[in-house]
Amino acid sequence: MKTYRVALLGCGPRGTSASRGYNALSRTEVVALCDINQERLNLLGDELDVSARYEDLDAMIQETEPDIVIIPTNTKFHFELAMRVLEYGVNIDMEKPMCVDLEQADAVIARAKEKGARIAIHHQGRVAPAMNAVAKAFAEGRIGRLRHIETSGKGYFGGYGLMNIGTHSLSNVIKFAGHCQSVSATVLTGGHPITPADVVPAPNGMGPVAGECITATMTFKNNLCATLYQHQFEKMDTTAYQLRLLGSEGQLCWKMNRAWLLPTPHYLPDGEHDLWQELDVKLPEGFESGTTVGEAEYAFAAEYVAALDEDRDHECSGSEAHHVLEIMMGIFESGAHQRAIQLPQLERRHPLLRWREENGLGPPEKD
Repeated sequence: MKTYRVALLGCGPRGTSASRGYNALSRTEVVALCDINQERLNLLGDELDVSARYEDLDAMIQETEPDIVIIPTNTKFHFELAMRVLEYGVNIDMEKPMCVDLEQADAVIARAKEKGARIAIHHQGRVAPAMNAVAKAFAEGRIGRLRHIETSGKGYFGGYGLMNIGTHSLSNVIKFAGHCQSVSATVLTGGHPITPADVVPAPNGMGPVAGECITATMTFKNNLCATLYQHQFEKMDTTAYQLRLLGSEGQLCWKMNRAWLLPTPHYLPDGEHDLWQELDVKLPEGFESGTTVGEAEYAFAAEYVAALDEDRDHECSGSEAHHVLEIMMGIFESGAHQRAIQLPQLERRHPLLRWREENGLGPPEKD
């Protein structure tokens, strides 16, 4: 059975977490690291016992011939780096969100197809043990017919939260609902619908964003809808980040590394909490608890091995992340023009930049 060679481009916090997952897996070997920060490069190289350390991406690929290159950098670098890696026909594991806009994402997907390479976007929670427990209960029919999905973020500024945590939330939604047909969003800043002047550049190179509070309703086949909340709180609250599936016979709830079943479809003010049943969450085969390796990171790497073995896409594939980005751009466009947006969108440029141009404004400047 093949051992897949993995190279890392960027030894920051996200790169460190992802590489630890691959390093712990028996079917993958981290063979090279690349970073312009020598201190980070040596720190992670020493931890993983990887001697091949580079400051040049092309030299790393040419000399170590990896099967997968991890790109955990800021979003603004994703397009350029992915296109460079794809020139070698190498598979990619890239941090979310996929790109800053649909023009970039379209080009990356097209190039990967031309080169016969596969892309996975690091929505690790989608294949983590707790989400698998929810998926198992759902597949067993324990909540009946799916009626509605709710998902919420951690309380970041809404527009930034959408591009950061929202990309995970939407990937989880489409895992159960399939692809979205249309989106209608209310995007507010200061209690009023956003204006072109409210568009700002997001941290971490995630592109232009807008809205302190975002509430979006998405439509799917079979009369199914989903609601996403990205509301800014005074203080970040990780307990608010969750996914809830409402069915005709019960409900399922996911939150980080835990999952629950409620065997009733309706809200019960005087007893609901007593009825929630925590689901059994099974750790991935071969995973060892009590280390620096995250179970979700390990599961993501294991899924990539299985996908390459079977000559198929990763569950968190580039095409799935491309659709997530389609929804997020639709949310911004809907909030800007205060109307429902049909997907896929015909105009691929970033909707907030187009909106500003229509109103005589250039790209937003950083403070």
